[in-house]
Amino acid sequence: MEQLVTRSQSVGDRSTRLPAQRFDARGGEHIDQRAVMALALPLMANSAVQIVLNLTDVWFVGRISTQALAAVGSVQWLVLVVVYVLGGVATAVQTWVAQACGARRYRRAGQAVWTALWAVLIASPLFVAAGAARHVILSPVGIDPQIARLAGDFWFPRVGGAFFGAAVWSMFGFFNGVGKPRTTLLVTCVIALSNAILNQLFIFGLGWGIAGSGWATTVAQALGLMTAIYLFLGASYRRVYSSHLTWRPRPRKILQQLRLGFPMGLMPASDLLGFAIFQLMQVRLGAVGGAATQVVMVLTSIAYTPGYGIAASGTTLVGQSIGAGDSRWAGRVGSRVVLLAGLYMGGIGVVLAAAGPWIVPLFTQSHDAQAVAMVNLATKLLWVAAGYQFFDGINMGCSMCLRGAGDVVVPVSVVLPLSLLLFLPLAHMLTFAPGQGWFHFLPQLGWGAIGGWIAVLVYIAALAGALSLRWRSGAWRRIKL
Repeated sequence: MEQLVTRSQSVGDRSTRLPAQRFDARGGEHIDQRAVMALALPLMANSAVQIVLNLTDVWFVGRISTQALAAVGSVQWLVLVVVYVLGGVATAVQTWVAQACGARRYRRAGQAVWTALWAVLIASPLFVAAGAARHVILSPVGIDPQIARLAGDFWFPRVGGAFFGAAVWSMFGFFNGVGKPRTTLLVTCVIALSNAILNQLFIFGLGWGIAGSGWATTVAQALGLMTAIYLFLGASYRRVYSSHLTWRPRPRKILQQLRLGFPMGLMPASDLLGFAIFQLMQVRLGAVGGAATQVVMVLTSIAYTPGYGIAASGTTLVGQSIGAGDSRWAGRVGSRVVLLAGLYMGGIGVVLAAAGPWIVPLFTQSHDAQAVAMVNLATKLLWVAAGYQFFDGINMGCSMCLRGAGDVVVPVSVVLPLSLLLFLPLAHMLTFAPGQGWFHFLPQLGWGAIGGWIAVLVYIAALAGALSLRWRSGAWRRIKL
């Protein structure tokens, strides 16, 4: 059984050991790296399965055509923006649960899950409405009509059923917050396996085309949610967390978690909105730029997604430390997580770029003339993308540690202007040549997709610097949930 908070005999007296804390023979306090990795490794493995899930979708869609791949790329980030805005309460579960466990309020930890599930259920009609509004949302972007039609076919099933994904995030927040990431990994494996089978069935077996990929993800997430709830209602969770007794909706609790969850969801939504518009810029240039950017996004997720797993351990460790009443230790263990995330992502980014000529061709099995151009461009883009991986690790590490402390208002106030006022204008200037794009009043250098990715590097470096300053300031220590 995974256990992060234990009781031990320290020098001179008996005390409660904090998360990932150990003492040497002289009573010196140290970070227990093995305890950190015991939490982080299953989260990284869970993220690795998420990579398999993403690569599966790209592989199946790539078998349809390069245009289909560009279409999915044009809306991939917009889908996540909708989920984070409408289902932001799910992102707050891990913080509530971790702090409740640190304070030994185990019943409150179980209640946080049901509170989030009720909030997601209330928001589910909004997900369906956003899915049905595909033409209103996608028509203004000015991409190729054929790509826009394919994107719309994918959009409705993917967004309309995304409330299942938000509910799954709520369950993951609980399992991660109590230090049981292996359970999260099990549920993710169920989703990934179901998604692969359903992609083949819906896209090719039933002939639903690109819409089949969207339906496959939605149905797989529903199956994952049922699995997670079944485990949550198991005997061990009922005994410790009263998971079978805390299901009744409590409006005050829902509002409490919404107040934390909405800005917490708005922060990644602001970031992803910038990336969604950036992706649309590349698709507007043509199918080659859009498809190459989509492939690079998926490949960099090999660094990003496990890096996110490392960073997510920071939410649990910081939250449990604060719940136990020791913000000093929260700062120390959180800083270690930030460093690990940065080093991991930076190293993987370089390896991916070096292996690009062998990896990228695997993502296009279609034989259209654009496939070769897409491979050449994506191989070059991987080197630009490698440059920002270290900064993205620092960015995520700080963000997730601040989340564990419940510090969300200041970080979102940093991300939103950097995304909309720095990243997007710079990406537009560097991507489009004069006469292209949407905003002709901006200088336009016409560097194409490579210019756009240079803008990504500048943006992520600035964001990492700002959030690192916030974390190191220690202002989060004054926040009380």
